[in-house]
Amino acid sequence: MALFQRLRWLEDFRMTENHITHAVPTGEAAGVRVLDEGECWRLLATSKLGRFAVKLADGVDVFPINYVVHDRELFFRSAPGSKLIDLTREPSVAFEIDGELAHHVWSVVVRGTAHRLASDHEIEESGIQSLETWHPSEKLNYVRIAPESVSGRSFAKSPLA
Repeated sequence: MALFQRLRWLEDFRMTENHITHAVPTGEAAGVRVLDEGECWRLLATSKLGRFAVKLADGVDVFPINYVVHDRELFFRSAPGSKLIDLTREPSVAFEIDGELAHHVWSVVVRGTAHRLASDHEIEESGIQSLETWHPSEKLNYVRIAPESVSGRSFAKSPLA
């Protein structure tokens, strides 16, 4: 943020009834650019590692997974365990990747439904068998995340970062 912008932002701070409030710019004014769906899918296709979030009875759990994109769907492999049990109970999930390019950072979030692939045909068509997993455990469960929404944003890194 340029010095002039920082000074203007600081001027927006004000004390009200013992609370500090401030006007924080949003959207384009804050340098945030919303990525269109095509850009989101291009970024998803260039990455291999993301964060898979599942609902639990008492909150949310997040797992790092490596994945593959095929026909605008995400696929990953998993060993038996809590991740599969959790998504069987609650198939509504979220998936996130992020990165940086030059002086910008970006994030893409996919919200959708996760299901274990049940047939050899689905597994072969997905291309998931070519995915090399990073963790050495045997992962013979194949999961599809069918997206319901895909969103992303990009913004310039702070000069203080």
